Order: sequence, then C-alpha cells, then structure tokens
Amino acid sequence: MALDDVVRTTITGPRIEEAMYRTLRWIDRCIAAHKKPHEQNLFGIVQGGLDPVLRDICVRGLVDRNLPGYAIGGLAGGEDKDSFWRVVAQCTAALPEDKPRYVMGVGYPLDIVVCSALGADMYDCVYPTRTARFGTALVPEGVLKLKHQAMAGDTRPIDSTCECMVCKNYTRAYIHCLVTKEAMGSQLLSYHNLFYMMKLSRNLHSSIIEGRFPEYVSPIIM
Repeated sequence: MALDDVVRTTITGPRIEEAMYRTLRWIDRCIAAHKKPHEQNLFGIVQGGLDPVLRDICVRGLVDRNLPGYAIGGLAGGEDKDSFWRVVAQCTAALPEDKPRYVMGVGYPLDIVVCSALGADMYDCVYPTRTARFGTALVPEGVLKLKHQAMAGDTRPIDSTCECMVCKNYTRAYIHCLVTKEAMGSQLLSYHNLFYMMKLSRNLHSSIIEGRFPEYVSPIIM
C-alpha cells in the first residue's frame, strides 16, 4: 500500500483537501521508491473524505498513474452508512474494472455484501476477532452475545447451520462459561467468526461467478 494522509470522515474543512493532495504527491514518491515492481503490486489509496469533488480528483489522479490496484481509504470512521456507501459507489464506478478495488478497514458482513454489489473486490478488518474478544459471535441473524446470562443454560451450538469446529463441538453454555473467565472463549469465537466470514466471502464469489448474485444477497440486504 502506498503512503497516504488519512483524515477522519467526521472532520470538515480545508484539512480534507490538504490530505487528498498530499496523498497524490506521495504516490509519485512511492512509485519512484518502489524497488520490486515485478514482485509486489503497489496500490494507490483514494482519499477525499465525503467530498465527491475531492474524491473524483483523487480517483482520476491515481487512474492516470496506471497502478496495479486501487484502494478506497478514509472510510468506516464514524460516517453514516449512506455517505459511506455513496463514496464507495462513486469510487468503484470510476476505477478500472480490470484492476483490484480494495475497501480499506471494512469488515461488517452487511458492508462487505453492499460494497461487493457496488463493485469492490477486497476488504480487511479486525472486526471478526475484535468482536470475539468481547464475547460476540457472528450468525446469519446478526450477532449473538455469548456473555449474556441467557446463554448460561443454552445447549445449542452458536449456529446450527455452521459447519465450523466450534459449532460442531461446543455449546453456547460452554462458551458462555469460558468468555466470562478464560481467553479460550475468545479464541473459539474468533475461529467461528473467521469461518463465518470466509464462508460469506466464498458464497459471494460463487454467486457472482454463477450469475445469481442478486438472488443470493437480496435476503441479506433486505
């Protein structure tokens, strides 16, 4: 990833423009300093906050440099969902379809589904493991909080439709006991949450390849 000047989307004023133009200046320095172009792909990072004009300037500047891939940065910093998705839609529409498009710091299942529908290809986020540390599991209905006292006597798996090692071998009650006392509970939930996200990603990929993406995602988005 190229160096970029990151500004929170909740900030307004000239600082947004300053950061965007600095990011464009830095990409040229990164290209000049890149010593392994045949072994590493250098991604530029689109900045510009929630300002569509600044985002457009940054996108066009990066596309003109014909980079191997492009990232959409500076999001998931407290802005509302409509603004977040609007920026992603604007950027993916302007970035080359034959190059990877990567939304940085995004990991909520719904965001990944929506951004995939908008044309994004790649994501990264600590959310699956971070939320596991707080005793929360990802499930098709949303989240399951294993620290709640209601879980203490629940002998069902985290998710009866999940085939991960945790759901096959441990009950909600057992994990509830662990997450309130031992680190092993967070580790088991991390395993489950990563399994859940990998399955979601595989299903999104296969639905696109098989031409049934709208049918797959409509129940999730609705």
